[in-house]
Amino acid sequence: RLSQDCVSLYIQAQNNLGILWSEREEIETAQAYLESSEALYNQYMKEIGSPPLDPTEHFLPEEEKLAEQERSKRFEKVYTHNLYYLAQVYQHMEMFEKAAHYCHSTLKRQLEHNAYHPIEWAINAATLSQFYINKLCFMEARHCLSAANVIFGQTGKISTTEDTTEAEGDVPELYHQRKGEIARCWIKYCLTLLQNAQLSMQDNIGELDLDKQSELRALRKKELDEEERVRKKAVQFGTGELCDAISAVEEKVSYLRPLDFEEARELFLLGQHYVFEAKEFFQIDGYVTDHIEVVQDHSALFKVLAFFETDMERRCKMHKRRIAMLEPLIVDLNPQYYLLVNRQIQFEIAHAYYDMMDLKVAIADKLRDPDSHIVKKINNLNKSALKYYQLFLDSLRDPNKVFPEHIGEDVLRPAMLAKFRVARLYGKIITADPKKELENLATSLEHYKFIVDYCEKHPEAAQEIEVELELSKEMVSLLPTKMERFRTKMALT
Repeated sequence: RLSQDCVSLYIQAQNNLGILWSEREEIETAQAYLESSEALYNQYMKEIGSPPLDPTEHFLPEEEKLAEQERSKRFEKVYTHNLYYLAQVYQHMEMFEKAAHYCHSTLKRQLEHNAYHPIEWAINAATLSQFYINKLCFMEARHCLSAANVIFGQTGKISTTEDTTEAEGDVPELYHQRKGEIARCWIKYCLTLLQNAQLSMQDNIGELDLDKQSELRALRKKELDEEERVRKKAVQFGTGELCDAISAVEEKVSYLRPLDFEEARELFLLGQHYVFEAKEFFQIDGYVTDHIEVVQDHSALFKVLAFFETDMERRCKMHKRRIAMLEPLIVDLNPQYYLLVNRQIQFEIAHAYYDMMDLKVAIADKLRDPDSHIVKKINNLNKSALKYYQLFLDSLRDPNKVFPEHIGEDVLRPAMLAKFRVARLYGKIITADPKKELENLATSLEHYKFIVDYCEKHPEAAQEIEVELELSKEMVSLLPTKMERFRTKMALT
């Protein structure tokens, strides 16, 4: 196995056996062959090291044998393929850390040996960034995405190699699709980084906690001091000019969690730029689900930016933008075929109206005497939020319009949240009519009671909504007294 004549042939045979066994769903057998190939390559390089014979040379006359450099290039390519197949096997076995490591090594080697196709390489690097994003390794994710941009920019400039697949001959269509897919990976980067910052700085009611913000500012300095060390540890793609080009893209994008509105806005604008880029390809005609996901991400970018905004009126405008982009989607969607997506959007629109109403109430509280226009505005927002929460809750009913006795796990939390918010919204309606107010309080109580009763019957539901359940229990005990006072007052007048 270790002789110069045989080693490359042996590794390739094992690679091919690895592929065959993986296609037969015998993943562990495939893994054994591929790991044996990797071990053999490492042993050969350590003990012998000189470029071995390429299998094709067994059939060539002496004078046509390959030069050392060509042999080396082909042998390295065989090893790169080995790593590539191992990455896929580990992915299949859900050994994600290992799969990412092998994928990164493959991409790095492809660049070093100039054996890659720009579109394919870029999409693989962008896909790898998603693993790092999920691990909250934003520096590595940014590096992969920056490299994807740079290499994707080479499309058309590099002559077609033997690695080019036939499908990649269908550039424009494929080119625009891959460009859209890379843009979507960038959107996820910006969104996750913003959401991670929000999580680290919010208080128990979801507002900006100034103490936490100060603590994170102090930590930021430490993060920056460690940057160089961490950076050297990260696997760098490319050398020389290519490395410089990737660094130039990286420098324009932060990998640190934003700490204030200005920093958050920069990330938001970058994410929004890629939203527009992704929508160029993923249009509603032909790519319904993809288009909706991009729009939902755009809405989520506005939502998280609003968290950093201190001006309440401007926050309201951000939620209004979200509603403006989400409402038209529901009109075009057939609820029969897109039930889950429809529910998601209904819930999100309801929540945006709910947030706007809360903000308008907070603005009105600061005024000594809120005028009828503000009161009307609050009630209209309340009504819209109720409408969409009700649409969401109605979508859970069976064909006979009966609400389920047992709510499915996948919709349990949103259903309970919707019930809780509907209860709260009825309690927030502003009216001068005592009879109407009493009716609203009764409806509010009904929804709070539903939550308490449901959690008593199904204790597992209590874990999903601990905070809301506590508040509902409180309201169930307080509201009857409040309603009784109202009845007494009405009787006296």
